[in-house]
Amino acid sequence: MRASSKNTTCLCVVLSFVVQRMGLLRSETMGHGLLVLPVQDARRYIDRIGRETNIQFEDMNAHSMRRPFRKYIQRIDEMERMLRFMFEEIGRNAGCTITKNKVDEFLANDGGYKLDVVEHELQKLYSKFVRFQQNNEVLLSDKNHATEELEVVKMAVKVVDPAPADAGLRQPMLADDAAGLGFLAGVVSKAEEGRFTRMLWRASRGNTFVKLAPIDNKVTCPKTGQQLQKSVFVVYFQKGSTGSMKERIMKVCSAFGVNIYTWPTSVEHAKRQKSHLTEQLADKEKALTAFQTLMRAEIGDLLDPLDSNPMGNSKIEEWRLFCMKEKAIHNVLNQCEEGMALRVNVWYPDSDEASIQGMLKDERTKEGGQGAFLTPDQGIAAGSVCPTYFRTNEFTEPWQELVDTYGVPAYKEANPALLTTVTFPFIFGMMYGDVGHGMLLLLTGCWLVKNGESLRYTYADVFKARYVVLSLGFFAVYSGFLYNDFFSIGLPIFASGFEDPDGDGQWTPNYDVTNSGGPGPYPFGLDWAWAGATNELLYVNSLKMKLSVLFGVLQMIVGVFLRWSNALYFRNATDFIFECVPMMIFMVCFFGWMDLMIIYKWTHPLEDHPNIINALICMAMGQKDVTPLWEGSVELSKTLMMFTCASVPLMLLPKPFILLFQHNRALKKAASQPQEMSVADDEAQAVQGGGHGHGEEFQFDEILIHQIIETIEYVLGTVSHTASYLRIWALSLAHQQLSLVFFQKTLSVGLSAAFPMNGFYIFFMYAAWFGITLGVLMGMDVLECFLHTLRLHWVEFQSKFYKAGGVKFEPFSIGKLVSSANE
Repeated sequence: MRASSKNTTCLCVVLSFVVQRMGLLRSETMGHGLLVLPVQDARRYIDRIGRETNIQFEDMNAHSMRRPFRKYIQRIDEMERMLRFMFEEIGRNAGCTITKNKVDEFLANDGGYKLDVVEHELQKLYSKFVRFQQNNEVLLSDKNHATEELEVVKMAVKVVDPAPADAGLRQPMLADDAAGLGFLAGVVSKAEEGRFTRMLWRASRGNTFVKLAPIDNKVTCPKTGQQLQKSVFVVYFQKGSTGSMKERIMKVCSAFGVNIYTWPTSVEHAKRQKSHLTEQLADKEKALTAFQTLMRAEIGDLLDPLDSNPMGNSKIEEWRLFCMKEKAIHNVLNQCEEGMALRVNVWYPDSDEASIQGMLKDERTKEGGQGAFLTPDQGIAAGSVCPTYFRTNEFTEPWQELVDTYGVPAYKEANPALLTTVTFPFIFGMMYGDVGHGMLLLLTGCWLVKNGESLRYTYADVFKARYVVLSLGFFAVYSGFLYNDFFSIGLPIFASGFEDPDGDGQWTPNYDVTNSGGPGPYPFGLDWAWAGATNELLYVNSLKMKLSVLFGVLQMIVGVFLRWSNALYFRNATDFIFECVPMMIFMVCFFGWMDLMIIYKWTHPLEDHPNIINALICMAMGQKDVTPLWEGSVELSKTLMMFTCASVPLMLLPKPFILLFQHNRALKKAASQPQEMSVADDEAQAVQGGGHGHGEEFQFDEILIHQIIETIEYVLGTVSHTASYLRIWALSLAHQQLSLVFFQKTLSVGLSAAFPMNGFYIFFMYAAWFGITLGVLMGMDVLECFLHTLRLHWVEFQSKFYKAGGVKFEPFSIGKLVSSANE
């Protein structure tokens, strides 16, 4: 009895320690309270809260849809519309660069902005920019018309004056009378040439002749600022034909929006018009240049930083960020209930309550008069969903986002992100293991980490992923040394464990293969003597396949342990005894036994060469294994199989009946003690959930069916998930074979060529090899290994314990809002 008591005490201590350590994997304890804000200073308080604290606001007006500050939102929307217009106009001017991404400088110096002042300045500038746009369109349109008409005249000179320049014409070029030809000239977009000519042919039934000539210089569209390629056209038609042919042609031209110009009637007229248009075009260009110079001078003031913040953003960018911040603040104010003061429910980390109260007290003391107060609730209100919050840093943040993409952990549920920071790059490295390719990936990660600050706001996603790339590269190099693979070449780092004394290609081991105390095997990783051996693929495949299964089962066992931690943390004895324990028994007694056989076979020389797959088949089918690993292993496997089979009904049956018993007990308690109806209702509601996430009326058949599905899913899923980890072996094999083929078909060809051609071959073959390496092995293969590793974590690992039914904690943060402004 004493021994049993001691064992029980030790077990409790161990479990308590495990639960305490697992607390590192859980979200922070959240506080809930009522924040009261004075109406006249509410904006100032929200501004400081968004800068210095982590507080999430609840929408108190979600049902009534009252938005007391909607007029401010409308004003800011109009200011943002003005800013977008001004940004577009500035963008059309070449050489005008707006300074952005000075987030810290903006947060440190935006206190001087006032909404009314900024709005007044924006309205004045907007009116000025509208006039600028109108004047620019008029001047640019006049210039375009002059340019197009000049091109029409140039074409007329070329068409009707083939004689020398001094010959002249004595008669009009075309007699515009009833018996002659009619003509129309203008300019059409080059992209519309084909449709325009086809439409003219159909409208005139083939009774027109069109001549086109492209304009060398592009024309700027006054509306959009785009550069358009246009062509001059002239249409000839017979005026004496039935109907008004000219009207038909004019309708087609109107449909295509072409500009019609006067076609000169003589060479002298054409030359005079050409000279006049040339002078007119020069005047238009001067006027447009002078206007654009004036406009750039006005724009320059907006591009310069403020005098009070010389290292900050451009003034117009500061206004844009200010409008974003003000809009966010007033959106928060719209969530508050009105009254003598504004009231809003808030969530915050429990550990931050003291700092929040200190900030509010400091603000009250500084301003004097009525201030804001936070009143914490004694408990979380019924029906409230507590948000999940994990404190992260720049290293753990991308891994947490990777987990949250699948689903946010429920409040206080075990969070796989902390383990993922190690397991994810390690499994990726097992798939991608190569010293050379891993080193390229590692150097890329080092460069991203070193130059991270320059990417923080321009390439935010790349900035967040820099430590991920670094971790993937590190573990790829580590696994590459384990596989002894450097661009498909073995590295002779240590002395080989094999020797070929006769030089006949028959390698024999020079270490103690019987583990009797002689020289040990290769010190680290795979012996380089296997590289190029005839049975290399057979041996390496077997090794990598077993490694995949070993680490796969180990990760799934960790997942079941995390399920244990959830049950222990939430004090759910039913889940712990009738789900967690039998799940672990099933996992360890069958798949853990398989891993033990693999390790035993590796570490013990066996003469009979037992087959592990055959041993597992005999274990499951109850057959006799004629080649046991050791004496008594067959009996042990039978015992483990009995435990494996017994764990299935233990997972299946007890829990639904226990939940039914708890439900009936809660109903009896409610019937006998009506005054405690609320307490009994809470207990019944907890029983109805049954650990399955249900909140509807308790129905035993649904609980039973759900438990059957979960049991079948776990039993069959464990088998399929173990097989799914073989993708580690498959991806590693694919990477190694691709690397080998690329090396043999490129660099090996150059190295085997005779002198002096080998120098040329090596030069070109190296370029081909390096290009293929970057495109396939550093591009496609990295993405492929990443996606397969992601699947192993989301499906095979997290399914053992992770429900992902939480709500993410999203505090109001001005810093994050401004940082994401340019994403």
